[in-house]
Amino acid sequence: MPSYSYIAVDAMGKEKKATIDAENQDKAAARLKKNGLTLISIKEVGLLEKDVKLSFGRKVKPRDLSVFCRQFVSMIEAGVTVIDALGMLEEQTENKRLSAALHEVRTEVEKGQTLSEAMGHQGEIFPEMLVNMVAAGETSGNIELSFSRMAVQFDKTAKLSGLMKKSLAYPVVLLIVAVLIVILMVVKVIPGYAATFEQAGMQLPGITRAMMSMSHVITKFWYLFVGGILLIVLGIREWRKTESGKLFFGKMAMKLPLFGKLNIKTYSSQFARTLSTLMYAGIPLIHGIDAVTKLMKNRHFQLQLQSAREEVAKGVPLSEPLRKGGLFPPMVIHMLSIGEETGDIEGMLDKLADYYDEEVEMTTQTVMAAMEPMIIVVMAIIVVILIAAIYAPMLSMYNQLGNM
Repeated sequence: MPSYSYIAVDAMGKEKKATIDAENQDKAAARLKKNGLTLISIKEVGLLEKDVKLSFGRKVKPRDLSVFCRQFVSMIEAGVTVIDALGMLEEQTENKRLSAALHEVRTEVEKGQTLSEAMGHQGEIFPEMLVNMVAAGETSGNIELSFSRMAVQFDKTAKLSGLMKKSLAYPVVLLIVAVLIVILMVVKVIPGYAATFEQAGMQLPGITRAMMSMSHVITKFWYLFVGGILLIVLGIREWRKTESGKLFFGKMAMKLPLFGKLNIKTYSSQFARTLSTLMYAGIPLIHGIDAVTKLMKNRHFQLQLQSAREEVAKGVPLSEPLRKGGLFPPMVIHMLSIGEETGDIEGMLDKLADYYDEEVEMTTQTVMAAMEPMIIVVMAIIVVILIAAIYAPMLSMYNQLGNM
């Protein structure tokens, strides 16, 4: 589809320069006018002038989806039609993949499809949960509530993801730096330093000889190390796709020192927030459990929720199978049970999600505070070993000179 570069003025008199995709120039101008823009100039963009779109995956970040949901709600509440709102969002959305998806959605809605059906055809961009929420909103006649709830959902998802990445960034960077320093010292510094003492006819200490042997193996057979690491990484990736691999890594995620409790709290927050959002939109509990199960990354939690879904279908309260499963913390079971007794499961899950969001944030800070001294100790041990390998020959030489 051709692209057109245009200059226009909005209702506030602000000049806007951007590009738009349309079947021809007339349709591009008509769409801009419909979006409340006064066109100054428009021309077709040449092939070399088009934006370069590098795409390493089709998924849109939760933060972008949150902004989209909030802007859509604001436009609908202001009296803008769904079609016009999609057109305006397509123009102002910075994410190219989301913008292209909105264009396709708008086109299908103009042809008579519902918004949820059109978004469902863009499944690689819009999550299934969002599509289901929009469908529920269309049925209830309150689509703004569905988008508002999803905006909160995407905000929380982005925040939790950011916290997890933040907790891992520091130790990962230090680990990489430590490995690079060790390789540099073992391959370059220590061999040249120790060669000087060998030429003097000195007997090198054991720790220095060990470092030199390591250096010899690494420099001569580096391709075996690289190949071995690649094979191990690829093997682990493939194993993680199998049922046994999913169960193993799922178990490990819950048992890891420091990170185990953090992961469990994160799963609990995700479960409570997602199920609450779906139930507020009027989606039945059983269907909500199905949606939550698909979002869970831990295989053990998926299996427990699948089992719980079967029990709920028989009329058993959700809290009962979750209590027997033993994966969720007692707080989740207790709050869910109260919600079932009072008939306000959605409200209790919402409060539970807020509680665990705070718990995840505090636990992340605690994990970071605990890891910093541990990393410093590990780095200190590495430094001491390297210093010992370097200075041991010097001490040996001084001792020999002292005995002469």
